Parts: sequence; C-alpha cells; structure tokens
Amino acid sequence: MKLRRTVNTSLLLMVVSFMTLSCSTGTKRNGGHELLNGVLWMEHAAEYRALARQAYRTASRMLPLALKDSSWTAAPEQTAHYRSLPPAVILDVDETVLNNAPYEARLIKTGQSYSRASWNAWCREARAKAIPGAVEFCKFAVRNGVEVFFVTNRREELRQATFANLKKEGFPLQPDGSTLIMRTGSGDKGERRAKLAQKYRILLLIGDSGGDFASGFSHSAEPQRNRLVKQYREYWGSKWIVLPNPSYGDWEGALYDYRYDLNRQQKLREKMKKLED
Repeated sequence: MKLRRTVNTSLLLMVVSFMTLSCSTGTKRNGGHELLNGVLWMEHAAEYRALARQAYRTASRMLPLALKDSSWTAAPEQTAHYRSLPPAVILDVDETVLNNAPYEARLIKTGQSYSRASWNAWCREARAKAIPGAVEFCKFAVRNGVEVFFVTNRREELRQATFANLKKEGFPLQPDGSTLIMRTGSGDKGERRAKLAQKYRILLLIGDSGGDFASGFSHSAEPQRNRLVKQYREYWGSKWIVLPNPSYGDWEGALYDYRYDLNRQQKLREKMKKLED
C-alpha cells in the first residue's frame, strides 16, 4: 500500500510539473506576448476603426481650408517661397495607410520578435489591408488637384512589393512610382520632406509616429518628444493628423533609450520600470 501511494504521488507530481511547464511555455509564446492587446485592438476593435475614420475625416475637412490659404504649410522644413507651389499631402505608409497587424499577430503566435528578414517577407506578400478611410481621403485629395505622396521607411528593396500592395488596395499612385518615396539612408524623414517642399506646398502631414511630422521626434528621449507635442500644439488636428499605433514606434524605443540590441526580456524589464501607479 505504501509503495502504491508513493508511485501515485510521484505520478501526480509529474503530471502537475508537466502542466505547469506547458502553461508557462504557452504564456510565454502567446498570451504573455507584450504585443497581444495592441494587435487584437487593431484587428478587432470598433474603436480603432472609428479613430482611423475620424482622423481621415478631419484631414478631409482641413484640406479645402489649406488649399484656400496660400500661407498654409504643414512642413516645418518649408519656410519661404512656397505660396505659388502646387499643393501636396504627405502620408506615411505602415499603420497610416496600410495595416500590418497580421504580421504582428504572426510574431505573437510564434513567440518571436521583429526581425528585418520576417518583416521583409511579410511586405513581399503585399497583402496588408488599407486603414479605414485612407483610400477615400487620398482619392478626395487627387480630385481636388492635390498630389499624394507616400513617404515610408520601408527600404528601396521593398519598392515593388509596396507599390503593388498600395495599388491593390486602391491608393492613387503615379505609374512611374515617383509618389512613393522609400528609405535609402537615414530613417529620419526630414530630408525627404524638405526635398518635396522645394517643389510642392505641403498641406497636410499624416502619420502614426512623431517622426512623420518633425525630425526632432526621431530617436529623441521621452521629455523631448513631449516638449515637441506642446511646441506644435496648433498643428495637431489641423495640419498634422495622427493615426493610433499601440504596437510599436519611437514611443516604445524611447522607453528603453532605443537600445534595440537588448533582448525581448530586457526590453520588457525596462518597460516595466516605466509604469506609474
């Protein structure tokens, strides 16, 4: 009897240990992934769709005002001799006009983190869906004689796939690809905006990250980023339109001082330190 109890106890401990290991592994690979809530929100929340449409509806309301006012410019790089230039708007691509939440979902399901290889593979699938309201706004701009530029930090090697994805979703593009501006050097978009500002009066900037609006946001510490929000307070909702992105961006990098060489657990620890209660 004693032997039987010993065996039964040992078996019970083995089962409990196995179940604990399985649960902890599953949590680490899936339910415990720090992207989970943000990605689910972007994929399923009615509020996300409402915010996206609200952003593009605001842009559609501001565009006619910007067209009428020749002194209006949304580009900080544009300071003089722009009143008679043809009008244009500049939009970011990822999480501004194309929704890449399925890529993030893939990372969650496989327990992985972002990598350039997996990102490039996703982009080449060219199956990201349009953000609600984005296509309608871009077509509205074109109907009103406004050139639509897409300035992205996707690299040149992804031009063909990105062009195909945008075209498939119905975005207006010049056939020669001249309105799709890829990243060729620095991820700072200021230089690319400045080049466009030499030829066009920039009416609106639309994006999901501070760097889509002013260079000072890119790779800057959190206090500096918040100071810039206050400095440009008259721009938000008029010349600058922001789309929500709870999954990634410089806002996240700032939490661990842009130390992208940290592993996932190290980044998570740094982010946990930032929680306020």
